[in-house]
Amino acid sequence: MRLLHTSDWHLGRTLYGENLLNYQAAFLDWLLTEAKAHEVHVVVVAGDIYDRAVPTVDAVAVLDHALRGFAAARIPVLITSGNHDSAVRLGFGSRLSELAGVHLRTAVDDIARPVVLADEHGEVALYGIPYLLPDAVMDHLGAERSHASVLAAATRLIRSDAAQRGIARTVVAAHAFITGAVASESERDIRVGGIGDAPASVFAGLNYVALGHLHGQQDVGTRTPRTTARYCGSPLAFSFSERHHNKSVTLAEVDGAGRVRTTRLPAPVPRPLCEVRGKLDDLLAGGEDSVGKPAAGDLARAWVRVVLTDTIRPAAPMERLRAKWPHTLVLDFAPEGGLSSATADLGRLTRTADPIEICGHFVEFTSGGTASYDQRAVLRDVVEAVLASERADDELAVAIGTGTASRGSVDLDMAGSIDQWLARAGSEDDWLAEAVREAKEPREADGNNAAA
Repeated sequence: MRLLHTSDWHLGRTLYGENLLNYQAAFLDWLLTEAKAHEVHVVVVAGDIYDRAVPTVDAVAVLDHALRGFAAARIPVLITSGNHDSAVRLGFGSRLSELAGVHLRTAVDDIARPVVLADEHGEVALYGIPYLLPDAVMDHLGAERSHASVLAAATRLIRSDAAQRGIARTVVAAHAFITGAVASESERDIRVGGIGDAPASVFAGLNYVALGHLHGQQDVGTRTPRTTARYCGSPLAFSFSERHHNKSVTLAEVDGAGRVRTTRLPAPVPRPLCEVRGKLDDLLAGGEDSVGKPAAGDLARAWVRVVLTDTIRPAAPMERLRAKWPHTLVLDFAPEGGLSSATADLGRLTRTADPIEICGHFVEFTSGGTASYDQRAVLRDVVEAVLASERADDELAVAIGTGTASRGSVDLDMAGSIDQWLARAGSEDDWLAEAVREAKEPREADGNNAAA
């Protein structure tokens, strides 16, 4: 039995504002080509199909196009929902889609409902475990409030069903965080009170466990003979913490005895991710000290994260960097001998209540130096003018809310019906103008007195 294992498509996700949907669509086209070339029996997708519970229209269109391609090629697809997906939305029409070979497993009731396929050695049962939020499913599964408990309960159902069917070879797709696996920055935390992971031992007795959730491809040690568990990883990088990942999908082959052999198929890379660090002038002059030491040409076509070590912020750094490396996405500051500026700046802001001080931090951020005496004087004048304007607006709101503005509600109470009130409402707005005049008169009088 040959299957392609993939997960964590996150259709609709962006990379620091960069739209990835075209690259995701290209990956899905490539996936279909690989499935045909390797003559796989099934494609298994272990969750996080979309990046959000309510996906964009374009993301839905990309998935629709991909699934139609697999259905036309008569390649079955088993899909589970992940923690980013809406199980209800993704699972809509699941019984109907099965007629086209698209098998959606998004509900607890479907955990023990396998897709049964056959090869030259006999039948293989493929099961899908959607992302299981303990609070939502523990009563249904008779489990405790932990991922380990609900996953153990789900696999017990699967082993029992396979035994009743007399099928010895089993494949399970599951979206979960397995203890000991290595996470990246771009995965959403699924911990519930610190009980977000589960031991690989819950999958004992299953032949191949196609895991999803973690974005780095890796094997998971089960310490169980003839049980292979693996994260295939995401097909695209979603953070610079993944810049060293070799993105791929997994070709898994299950022989007649249930032994599994896996092969990584490298996924297409739209752009490499690179990180460079140094002073701005040095970087622009070509003296970058980059992580991984990519060549200058690689940086020009890569998505780049730049960490500037200048002790004083240079002017317009992002614009200057993008003139050299057009696809620079992230700019961070880590002054030599100091903390990361993002952390330092946030800490300074949280300790600052004075709006003039906050504006001063902004001047320092944009100009590279502290605000001068004249600049602070201008900031003080502007802040005071804004505060005075806000006080005037508050006085007007109070006048309208407690004075003549009440006439509108009196009119509504006195009207014979809503229709009558609506018919008169358009011609009786003089109360608003009067309220505005009344609010202004005291201020004008104060101004005249001051002038006198």
